[in-house]
Amino acid sequence: MAVVLLSGGMDSCVAAAIARRDNRVAFLHIRYGQRTAKRELKAFTDIADFYEADLRLVVSLDYLKEIGGSALTDERLIVPLHTEGPEVQTRGIPETYVPFRNAHLLSIAVSWGETIGATRIYIGAVEEDSSGYPDCREVFYRAFNKAVKAGTKPETRLEIVTPLIYMKKAGIVRKGIELGAPLHLTWSCYKDGEIACGKCDSCLLRLKGFKGAGAKDTLPYHQP
Repeated sequence: MAVVLLSGGMDSCVAAAIARRDNRVAFLHIRYGQRTAKRELKAFTDIADFYEADLRLVVSLDYLKEIGGSALTDERLIVPLHTEGPEVQTRGIPETYVPFRNAHLLSIAVSWGETIGATRIYIGAVEEDSSGYPDCREVFYRAFNKAVKAGTKPETRLEIVTPLIYMKKAGIVRKGIELGAPLHLTWSCYKDGEIACGKCDSCLLRLKGFKGAGAKDTLPYHQP
């Protein structure tokens, strides 16, 4: 059994496809007060239905919105947009970084995983071709695996798995297509709505990935 952290984005969808290939899966979705919470939940539900997942859990962490510090959760901050084409222009840690978010998500996944007897936790973190978030680096997951081993029951055998960690976006798109992942059901935009903005870092990375893979992205964009 494997727990899959499924945000509804492209990376988490491909990670889910990889996990499902080798394991029975339990899908976990976490709302943390992000701008796109409603749209991401729809994507999660659509993907879980596509895979006919009986075991799924949706959890709320609204305190991350109260903490703030990110353009994804704090309405006073602006999500950066770019017009130069499908290239990310971020310098340093972007405004969309949610402070230590993945530690919160993984902690819930570990609690649930230990309860249902899972042996793996899949997360679609990407280090090389991401927006520069520090909690998307392999060193973070190595450290967290040590914490999991130290903080769970002796008989628990839970490992955090990051199958996409060193992949480029084009490779992720190709892997998703190879596995028949429902990429058309995913949502990557940092803005809420039914049409993606096509200008935020996440949209640009996604567009770059599809272009590099030579594939068509069927997600509608305001600015393709």
